[in-house]
Amino acid sequence: MAAERPIPELDDDLLAAAGRCRTWDFEEARKIVRRYENGGFPDTVLFETGYGPSGLPHIGTFGEVARTSMVRLAFRVLTRDRVATRLLCFSDDMDGLRKVPDNVPNRAAMEAYLDMPLTRVPDPFGSEHGSFGAANNARLRAFLDRFGFDYEFASSTEYYTSGRFDEMLLAMLEAYDAVKAVILPTLGPERRATYSPFLPISPASGKVLQVPTVERHPARGTIVYVDPDTGRKAETTVTGGRVKCQWKADWALRWAALGVDYEMAGKDLIDSVTLSSKICRILGKAPPEGFNYELFLDENGQKISKSKGNGLTIDEWLRYASPESLSLFMYSKPKTAKRLHFDVIPRQVDEYFQHLAAYGGQDIDQRLNNPVWHIHDGRPPAIDMPVTFAMLLNLVSASNAHDKTILWGFISGYAPGATPRTHPKLDEMVGYAIRYFDDFVRPAKRFRPVGQSERAALAVLDRRLAALAPDADGETIQHEVFEAGKEAGYENLREWFQTLYQVLLGQDQGPRFGSFVALYGIGRTRALIAEALDGRLTAQNP
Repeated sequence: MAAERPIPELDDDLLAAAGRCRTWDFEEARKIVRRYENGGFPDTVLFETGYGPSGLPHIGTFGEVARTSMVRLAFRVLTRDRVATRLLCFSDDMDGLRKVPDNVPNRAAMEAYLDMPLTRVPDPFGSEHGSFGAANNARLRAFLDRFGFDYEFASSTEYYTSGRFDEMLLAMLEAYDAVKAVILPTLGPERRATYSPFLPISPASGKVLQVPTVERHPARGTIVYVDPDTGRKAETTVTGGRVKCQWKADWALRWAALGVDYEMAGKDLIDSVTLSSKICRILGKAPPEGFNYELFLDENGQKISKSKGNGLTIDEWLRYASPESLSLFMYSKPKTAKRLHFDVIPRQVDEYFQHLAAYGGQDIDQRLNNPVWHIHDGRPPAIDMPVTFAMLLNLVSASNAHDKTILWGFISGYAPGATPRTHPKLDEMVGYAIRYFDDFVRPAKRFRPVGQSERAALAVLDRRLAALAPDADGETIQHEVFEAGKEAGYENLREWFQTLYQVLLGQDQGPRFGSFVALYGIGRTRALIAEALDGRLTAQNP
């Protein structure tokens, strides 16, 4: 667990701006303030996130922790950091394995462990963690630690078996009929006839049994069910890890037992939140405040899933872009469904640095509306980024260079004094750009043949570039590119720039062309034009 991260100095200007701030995380934090404004705050306000380790952790799991951490920061500012807070990352690792995930090895061997608690299913990856649930928990914790989140990890298996939930399990047994009355109207006839909030753990097979409760005895804290293996009645206590509650009852149990004050959930769980909140009240506790965010979608517009493995993984994003760009993706527009695919990465990288560059010149209200304040706990770093990620991608494309040293030769000419030592973040971006280009841009790269009218236009551009000083800046070059398009007869200059991207770079769009030429070099750009005109670029097409 990481040490608690510091928050910015709570001076009068920040506190006043926080009172005015209407970003989504400050609005969420106000819900918790209002929750206690009449009765006073508890010793600790508990934030919670949930994780189901039935599949490998994905970016959506990270997003929930990141977003909850942002709400926690806003709450600490609104309350002048006078109320202790905790963030509990809770793993539902006692849940039974319902199906074998698509994205694991040894799937056939895992079939034998269906309905076993996830912490009793062997890890198909053969790790040292002992079980599939424990291995997935370790993967999640390693990533959260990598980001420096201040959190505590909790295991459902440990909480059930240690007795942490016993008091509320007995309360649920007492309120058995009321709990069923909440759930039954939402079920079909077949499920309605067999539903019980309690799922016994078979002492013989160890499986989580989906069987009805045929008797209950609150006085002795037990339920009776028919053992599917023997056909005989069996009695078990509901405490000590001998039962596992069904999903909605389990969520309510956790909220009530732990006193959770805030937990967000995806839009697909709105009905579950409503039902679990009703059960929590039946158990005599107030349900947490919450927030329903929109879902992440894959390239085909389908919801990302741990078991399917569609969408991006955490490691995949971090292969091509910085952690800060991922945090920006999570912070921005949480109420809007967003595609979580490789093609969103370049824009997120460049938007992050645009926000960071603007921060230094903003007043306190603007800063609180700038995503980097929330991403960096109110302490954004000062980073000089003279080259955009989009420009780097096009530099790799045009130069066919896959060595950082060669690319830094271009960069140092464009931004004198910039080196990997003076600009370590830019050096990181160079590495990201090379990997992204090789994996995604190069396979789709297709140079378009030059049409007759376009030959004349490119000749005009070549003549104008030749007349410029070798060290002309991007604005000067951009002006000449515009003028070349006009001189060549382009009424729609967007078509002119698209021609340049398609003919010279083999793609439909790119960065500001004048800035690219300044980075790549006027002489090299003229050579690129010559290669296009004599067909050497299209010869590279597969």
